[in-house]
Amino acid sequence: MVSQEKASFYRTKYLSSVKRIVVKVGSGVITGSSGLNLEIMHNLASNICWLWEKGIEVVLVSSGAIAAGMKKLGFSKRPASLSAQQAIAAVGQSDLMLFYERVFSQFQKKVAQILLTKEDISHRQRYLNARNTIFTLLSWQIQPIINENDTVTVDEIKFGDNDNLSALVTKLTGSELLINLTNIDGLFDKDPRVHKDAKLIKVVENVTKDLLKRAGNIPSILGTGGMLSKVKAAHQLAIGGIPTIIANGLKKDIIRKIFSGEEEGTLFIPQESGLSCKRHWIAFAKAPKGSLIIDRGAEKAIMENGKSLLSAGIKEVKGNFNRGDAVIILSEDKKELAIGIVNYSSADIEKIRGLKSSDIEKVLKFKYADEVIHRDNMVFKKQIEEGDDLCLSQGF
Repeated sequence: MVSQEKASFYRTKYLSSVKRIVVKVGSGVITGSSGLNLEIMHNLASNICWLWEKGIEVVLVSSGAIAAGMKKLGFSKRPASLSAQQAIAAVGQSDLMLFYERVFSQFQKKVAQILLTKEDISHRQRYLNARNTIFTLLSWQIQPIINENDTVTVDEIKFGDNDNLSALVTKLTGSELLINLTNIDGLFDKDPRVHKDAKLIKVVENVTKDLLKRAGNIPSILGTGGMLSKVKAAHQLAIGGIPTIIANGLKKDIIRKIFSGEEEGTLFIPQESGLSCKRHWIAFAKAPKGSLIIDRGAEKAIMENGKSLLSAGIKEVKGNFNRGDAVIILSEDKKELAIGIVNYSSADIEKIRGLKSSDIEKVLKFKYADEVIHRDNMVFKKQIEEGDDLCLSQGF
């Protein structure tokens, strides 16, 4: 456990100088028994506008479209079929934005809706386009409100939950903090809804396998994520050098309390030497489309000597992928080593594997680069796991 003095030091260190943050609010916070909770949403808007007045830009990631649609249509539980969920989201999204428009207008703040799919984040140009749009809105003092585009997403392009989306948006926007608002006080050493003696963990310095087990995977009735997804999102950002606070969004003025020095919620400490924005994007936004099995010489070259992956060291190609896709790099014994962006398609690599770089143009009749994967476009598993039990092939 972290001492009280150290916990206070961390709060001051990571909150005193932030200029841009992401606030993520879950369905369990803004949705009540009769639909969207206007009182909670008004208080959220009040707190966010208070941050703007203090010179802190805020990007809001909000769940609630499906929850709002369920209440509007009289559904008691989330339907299983994707088409039904998409239809409900279409009904609820208009209500969600109408409510946000209403509460923010009371503070003379305009809002803008941005709906994203994972494909928008994994495609580099669309990623940069989304980034530029958000930056323009912020420069105009307009409140961006981001949600997953539930009405069109399919399993292949879903983020999985808005916790993951909020982590990617935090990195996308160059934000310095994520505040993840849920319906409990933070991360406990055991489930507080089951165990009355559960204790709040105020500071997490490292995400371990034991911590992930404690978080458990207990999704809410309305949302798709539970505490486990929030801890994974915090871990993802910690790797990128960004802190996260998981706190209770049902508490009045929770954001004001956090920024006024009160020790609300659980603070996740970032790694001092976090991944760069580009490497973080490769690690977490790009879903792997295949894999390359390399020989021991290539493994030593990339793992120990800081080299790029060359065609000569590739033994086998798995999957069907194009130039610019992400692939997993595997050792001869199928151990996951890294993820990287390829300069050649799977069909082209099949033709040049085992060959020297100087022979690439002779075989393909063209040449993009000497490297199949450049060192700068590679992220090693050891850089991202840090005690986590996630694997590269699962797309983190």
